[in-house]
Amino acid sequence: MTAASPVITPRLRQGRAALAAGFLLQGTTFALLVTCIPELQDRYGLSDALLPVFLAAVPILAGVGSIASEQLVRRTGARAVLRVVQPVVCLTLAGVGLGDELWQLALALGAFGLLVGALDASMNMLGVGLQHRYGRSIMIGFHAAFSLGGILGAALAGLGAHYDAGLPVLFGAAAAVIAPLAVLAGAVPRPAAGGTPTAGPAELGDAAQEAAEASARSIPWRPLLPLCLAMAFAYIADASVSNYSVKYVTDGLHSPEDVAKLSYLGYMVAMLLGRAVGDRAVHHWGAVPVVRVGAALAALGFAVAAAAPGAWTGIAGFTVLGLGICAIIPQVFAAGGRLFPADSDAAVARLNLFNYAGFLVGSPLVGAIADASSYRWALLAPMLLVLVVLPLAGRFAPAPAPVPAPAVA
Repeated sequence: MTAASPVITPRLRQGRAALAAGFLLQGTTFALLVTCIPELQDRYGLSDALLPVFLAAVPILAGVGSIASEQLVRRTGARAVLRVVQPVVCLTLAGVGLGDELWQLALALGAFGLLVGALDASMNMLGVGLQHRYGRSIMIGFHAAFSLGGILGAALAGLGAHYDAGLPVLFGAAAAVIAPLAVLAGAVPRPAAGGTPTAGPAELGDAAQEAAEASARSIPWRPLLPLCLAMAFAYIADASVSNYSVKYVTDGLHSPEDVAKLSYLGYMVAMLLGRAVGDRAVHHWGAVPVVRVGAALAALGFAVAAAAPGAWTGIAGFTVLGLGICAIIPQVFAAGGRLFPADSDAAVARLNLFNYAGFLVGSPLVGAIADASSYRWALLAPMLLVLVVLPLAGRFAPAPAPVPAPAVA
């Protein structure tokens, strides 16, 4: 006998749409910040020597925020954290653009990092919970919304630079639009979707609260480690493309800068298109084949880019890479939720930490190898790491269905 299909209620659909809107807004906010790093350097007089320090502080603090969110969610619920944190993240973006002293930039970026870690974790917690309610893969679609937001944010940053809007106007106007939209998305009624209780301590009995805390303490790290590695290696690959694709095509393949920028655009568009159909692929073929094919395609993309004789081949390599990497990250969260269905929120918070670990390692790793040899050789390091995902892909399989006990005559 097969289990009955879950009933998809209008409230579930509203919750899914609202969460997708949250991912879209977060992608826009994050892209606005990272694509305006040169303007930030000019505004604050940030030297090339200090820039890596500031950039490294953001993922480190985001990792702290992600781990802290595990306890916040346990007390207030993932939806409550998302509803408060996302509008405040928009305000910190405005703060980044309004200052003119380095200490002001440090405070604004520090707040952005802490809050964005809690925001990323809470969004993915809710996504994993909603996927459980739907009974089928929907996580990749949420990350497709994030990718679409990233393209939108990069386009807005380009328009701001074209019209010389300045950071106070660009970031301030973006925050004035995105923050109210985040409030509206957070206000949409939706079912509790996390793996942990969404009620606060006042709404739980002492015994229930103690049981929840005991559950959190009982989650071991060891079963999560293969997924943690897959997350870190995927983000090392992503950070390598984000930070060095344009520079490699410009300096290593001797391309004009306007053509070189197509390398990152091709990567982002391929990632968006792949994520748009990724949930259907998981439904038809399963998570394990999708992750394995994705890792192989990502490695192929790095190899093509590294061996490229010219700019257009390099751009094609980064485009293939985007198509390959698109499903791995959301499937890590989904697999963590399946591994600990009783406390998926804690699993997601811990996995999200390795998002920032990969981002923190990726750029210095490629940069150091490039300085010692060339960007062609440097691209082989993330290629080898993403190949490690192939033997880890078996950990993405759903848990086997329980075998019913035989009937007693």
